[in-house]
Amino acid sequence: MSEVFEGYERQYCELSANLSRKCNSASVILDAEQKKQKLLEINSGIDEADVLIRKMDLEARSLQPGVKATLLAKLREYKSDLNKLKKEFKRISSPNANQAAHDELLEAGLADAHAVSADQRERLSMSVERLNQSSERIKESRRTILETEELGVSILEDLHQQRQTLLHAHNKLSDVDSAIDKSKKVLTTMSRRITKNKWIVGSIIVALVLAILLILYFKITG
Repeated sequence: MSEVFEGYERQYCELSANLSRKCNSASVILDAEQKKQKLLEINSGIDEADVLIRKMDLEARSLQPGVKATLLAKLREYKSDLNKLKKEFKRISSPNANQAAHDELLEAGLADAHAVSADQRERLSMSVERLNQSSERIKESRRTILETEELGVSILEDLHQQRQTLLHAHNKLSDVDSAIDKSKKVLTTMSRRITKNKWIVGSIIVALVLAILLILYFKITG
């Protein structure tokens, strides 16, 4: 139960009892001036009661469905009670009985119109609530889409960085391959030169040996 609603309810019950006493008192007053003053007090009290009814209505509709249903049922009783007070006020304030009866019928019509208006307000309130829920779901979906988009951008950036790293590594491997090819060419050239030098040195040694043998042969035969 809402403490705010209970506060309005106490105020209304006290005001309703006071208005009932004033209506009973005004109905037996013969002095026109005194009756006019009493009627002004009753009219002011009815306006205040209307304000309290509206406040209770707004408070009840802002609560949970289970509590709201109970309070709205009580509120219908208070509205019916207030309508009776209004009819009584019309009766005692009207000098013409026929006019009073006409006012009662008009009041009944206004009460029905007010009930229809209350139903329309409730349906409008439910529609606004559903619209707010749909709006929240749309906002949540947009938030999820934005988060997914940010994640996708982050993944693409990571992939781009990895691609750049792979390209850099590939370039380094190409440079290493080029260096290896150059080294192989240098080593091949050096190997050929060493082989050539070996043949030259071997030829020189063979020539020297032959020269020594010839010299020894001529010395021995001479």
